[in-house]
Amino acid sequence: MDIGEAALKLHRDNQGKLAVTSKVPLSSRHDLSLAYTPGVAKPCMEIKANKELSFELTCRGNMIAVVSDGTRVLGLGDIGPEAALPVMEGKSVLFKMFGDIDAVPICLDTKDPDKIIETVKLLQPTFAGINLEDLSSPKCYDIEDALKEQMDIPVFHDDQHGTAIAAVSALMGALRFVKKELATAKIVVNGAGAAGTAIGRLLVNAGAKNVFMVDVRGALYKGMTGLNRVQTELAKVTNLTKLEGNLEFVSKHADALIGVSAPGAFTKDIIQSMNPDSIVIAMANPIPEISYEEARAAGARVAGTGRSDAPNQVNNVTVFPGVFRGAIDVRARQINEAMKIAAVKAISSLIPENELREDYIVPDPFDPRVAPAVAAAVAKAAMETGVARIKVDPEEIRKRTAERIKRNR
Repeated sequence: MDIGEAALKLHRDNQGKLAVTSKVPLSSRHDLSLAYTPGVAKPCMEIKANKELSFELTCRGNMIAVVSDGTRVLGLGDIGPEAALPVMEGKSVLFKMFGDIDAVPICLDTKDPDKIIETVKLLQPTFAGINLEDLSSPKCYDIEDALKEQMDIPVFHDDQHGTAIAAVSALMGALRFVKKELATAKIVVNGAGAAGTAIGRLLVNAGAKNVFMVDVRGALYKGMTGLNRVQTELAKVTNLTKLEGNLEFVSKHADALIGVSAPGAFTKDIIQSMNPDSIVIAMANPIPEISYEEARAAGARVAGTGRSDAPNQVNNVTVFPGVFRGAIDVRARQINEAMKIAAVKAISSLIPENELREDYIVPDPFDPRVAPAVAAAVAKAAMETGVARIKVDPEEIRKRTAERIKRNR
């Protein structure tokens, strides 16, 4: 039985992957009185007097919504909300297993950005955070920006920022290994959609000075026509020499090449034209721009892909559970750029200098240190930047997260 048939059997046999269970006993009249009427009236009135208590007295404080319209699902494209549900359900399972966060998949039967914004905004009293997933570009930018402005809980489009944090974390580990600096390395990002532009922005905000964004039209540059608003802003702070040309031309003498584009986009000739000790991170899903083995054979010193069957898997499961864990543990109002950079540093620094290798520049998704480290770093950054509602010792968050994950596994 191949992986597809085995997955189909798993979903059918279990009728999906999620279930609702009670945190409290319900085996007597007394239990019923505490969990429901008449006892439930007391927490209701406490929350009426102080809405912030909804984070303490209900499931809200540990619950996020995984929201999609099904217009850009994995490598499947616009398959609709019903067909997107297995992915959102799976994402919810990952939240639980890797961050002990209760997540609810919500697939919306509309492609209208305004309706999506209004619907998600109305969910705020129930959730501590919103994870946007598999929304097509460029409307994903408008949806996230509007929700961040209008909501008082974290809104995080994982296809953008989770992917960006994972990619930049891997790059930072690889740069440490080859003894190059982020500020001076020439970095080419192939793909200027939601994930690519987020990677470019995060690289610049993290201190990269020599970033080039490339798509099917070639290198993006300031003043280039036909760009969306996010690409236009990014073109102002990347490709500062206004280099024009295709991927093959722009990649010459590059130190790092990151792909969020299409299968086969990276060729042997492109990689051989890069600087010595080159880094290639190919993240097209499910088939990367070049395989790990082909990238290494072409001369890349370090290679990584999104696949689990090769070394250096660049996977956002190392990101979103810890990011949300840290954010909701301090009841953050948003996930800002400082919190994203804190997550990058937490992930990339987990591997000691003397343990870095060509095939080990990023932690494994199952490394139990990852989510606790990310949660602590994100919570600390949230408190330092003033978006946290409460103060919690980051080390306490690290320890508590590690215990929660261990209990789930």
